[in-house]
Amino acid sequence: MVFDLFSKISPESARQISPVTLAFVGDAVYTLYVREREVLRCEGKLSDLQKRSTAAVSAKGQSDLLLKIEGMFTPEEEEIYHRGRNAKKSTKSKNASVADYNRSTGFEAVLGYLYVTGQYARIAQLAEGGNK
Repeated sequence: MVFDLFSKISPESARQISPVTLAFVGDAVYTLYVREREVLRCEGKLSDLQKRSTAAVSAKGQSDLLLKIEGMFTPEEEEIYHRGRNAKKSTKSKNASVADYNRSTGFEAVLGYLYVTGQYARIAQLAEGGNK
């Protein structure tokens, strides 16, 4: 497969990817989404943007968002979320509870899945807490 920044794969192929690998992609997707959102709002100094972005993308911030949107998941997203949340992780969070870290990994797995399958509008909808 030739790499292109916005390459898409089928949902069937995406489900074959490890949930931790999907979370790896989802972490980058969510970080970029939050940073771009903060920059476009253009409120405050760079240090303020950094603080707000860091709070949102932290395991605690993601866990808090997840509690707002959990009921919005499709059955497919719910399955990916559970796989990510329950996956064995090789690292531990230094600044979050185990529960927050596991929930954030599940959320990131969903975002990674949506990204590799090209469902960008759905990413925005979930990342905005259902307000998009």
